[in-house]
Amino acid sequence: MTFTTNNPFVRTETEAKGFALYVGIDEQTAVANGTTLSEIVTALRTTLDQLAPGLAKESFAAVALAKAGTGGRNIDLVRTALGDPRAAQRLQERYETPAEGVVIDLGRAKVFIDGVNAELTGKEFALVEYLVTNTGICISRDELVDVLWPEDKSVEARTVDVHVRRLRTKLGQYADIIRTFRGQGYRFDRHPDVLIEGL
Repeated sequence: MTFTTNNPFVRTETEAKGFALYVGIDEQTAVANGTTLSEIVTALRTTLDQLAPGLAKESFAAVALAKAGTGGRNIDLVRTALGDPRAAQRLQERYETPAEGVVIDLGRAKVFIDGVNAELTGKEFALVEYLVTNTGICISRDELVDVLWPEDKSVEARTVDVHVRRLRTKLGQYADIIRTFRGQGYRFDRHPDVLIEGL
């Protein structure tokens, strides 16, 4: 099999010397399906040996590692970690091109407004995270106090209102993504201007 290329640093005629198969399955998903990553690798090598006897020894398996809680699709993380140049380029373009709207990155504990870090405090992000992970559910002030200040019994429901007000100020024109239900609490609903990563 031969290929042509427009890259001036590569000879016009090239030939395939092998291929890479990226598998975006983490250990937890594998176990949930009754297997392990090691067993999947072994099965793939067995299949290779059946298709081309004796050539399984020409294969190499590498596991892609990422910090626990890292957001994004597994397959994209694997391709980037293992050096796929196209995946790396897309990742670079993603962070060089400011995204419009709100990006809530749960893995990095950051919120970006039109590509700019909103610089939320720890409590402000925890508030966003709890509302987002309970999308469509009205969360009472008392519940938010229990979740955000579990050890501080002196915190009152009004403290939540203060944090929501500060959060909305930082969200600017997107302040309405946090909805108020008078006498009940606060709710986050899916919004076309909001992208949630890592959920």
